[in-house]
Amino acid sequence: MNNRIVFITVATAGIGKATAHLFAQHKCNIVITGRREQRLHSLADLLGDKYGIEVLPLTFDVCKQTEVQYAIENLPTNWKNIDVLINNAGLAAGKDAIQNGKRNNWERMIDTNVKGLLYVSEQIISGMIERKNGHIINVSSTAGKEAYPGGNVYCASKHAVEAITKGMRIDLLPHNIRVSQISPGMVETEFSIVRYDGDKKAADETYTGMQPLKAEDVADAIYYMASRPAHVCVNDLVLLPTAQSNSTTVFKAGHIS
Repeated sequence: MNNRIVFITVATAGIGKATAHLFAQHKCNIVITGRREQRLHSLADLLGDKYGIEVLPLTFDVCKQTEVQYAIENLPTNWKNIDVLINNAGLAAGKDAIQNGKRNNWERMIDTNVKGLLYVSEQIISGMIERKNGHIINVSSTAGKEAYPGGNVYCASKHAVEAITKGMRIDLLPHNIRVSQISPGMVETEFSIVRYDGDKKAADETYTGMQPLKAEDVADAIYYMASRPAHVCVNDLVLLPTAQSNSTTVFKAGHIS
């Protein structure tokens, strides 16, 4: 993986940040993106100093097509040949039943999880096609495999990621571009804090009585997928904590909930 260019969306926290550290540790040069500029630049400095690699921070919102296009079209020449794209941007907003759902939450999830993935991929795929080489890894969720109470639009958005990933793999097959998906279960990151609109107590209760995955666990699986030999593509990897069997069945504090 030495000297490969890896592009990671939303690397300012959680899975994206852990993934940036792991690829940097393996001497990849990293493009990291996000909206929180100070965090992004602090991470870029840390990765560069710690691992002796090149890091390019790009501040933009994946939901805004014009920002995505401008940032990627204006990459410095030595950063244009992206080897691995990791579409990590994603969120859940709210856990209301469909009849009580908030429209702004619906739009936020669809804009980030679906349209954001498409906007970034669109800009990077063309270069991969020209070079007849590349690997796209989409970060999905077990919510893309099944629906659950209160998950409605979030589940729909992640089902869309799964369908897009499968379609990408078919369409890009003649161009020697690998397309993978990773679908984690419960991971203790900022995910639940965002879902519960900053309510840390509610977020913490999500993981009470069980051991969820860590961001580093998911990063390790992503690196595994990206570091396979060129003739090997891990199409789909589902990753769960031992205490979870599916999206809704979790063994907590000695009983199944």
